[in-house]
Amino acid sequence: MKYLLIALMWAGYCLLHSFLISIKFTDLMTRWLKDYYAFYRIFYISISLVLLIPLINYTAQLDNNIIIIYGQTLNIVRYILISGSLLMFFWAFFFNYDSLSFFGIRQALNFGKIRKIDPSEEVKRNGLLGIIRHPMYFSLMIYLWCQTFRMSDIVVNIVLTIYIIMATRLEEKKLVLEFGDTYVKYQQEVPMFIPFSKIKVK
Repeated sequence: MKYLLIALMWAGYCLLHSFLISIKFTDLMTRWLKDYYAFYRIFYISISLVLLIPLINYTAQLDNNIIIIYGQTLNIVRYILISGSLLMFFWAFFFNYDSLSFFGIRQALNFGKIRKIDPSEEVKRNGLLGIIRHPMYFSLMIYLWCQTFRMSDIVVNIVLTIYIIMATRLEEKKLVLEFGDTYVKYQQEVPMFIPFSKIKVK
């Protein structure tokens, strides 16, 4: 019963998280807030963290029984994967993405300014983004499954993995709407998660 509760709690968090950044809701916020929509990303990140921290703590309190113990060889593999996933995540975050935009800081700094977007320049393909379209999501899934010790970890990881895949597809739809054919071409040439899985036909 407690694992069902854990699954429902995390699924509820994921649904709320996705709803707050959905196209329909953000369009509504854009019309309602107008220029002040520049501060919405800060609100979105803040509410996500405020809800996530107690959820993690509550899940840990519900289930602290370890059911998976890694041997020495598996631990070495696990630490290599964890290190690689963290390196990929932070490399992408700081060097391939705009970290200020992620937290909403750049939007707030540009409050009241008119900014023209050239789609051909905005779709970045440098670094990891030239290998996979979503390196941060990919590395996050690897990290999650390398931190599996309890039954609750398995439940949470399943929910989050499904959510990451679904949320990525929804995000891709938004990116196609924003950048049009430029992003469609990017989708055709660079895989979503699995590096080098696109077959180039000459």
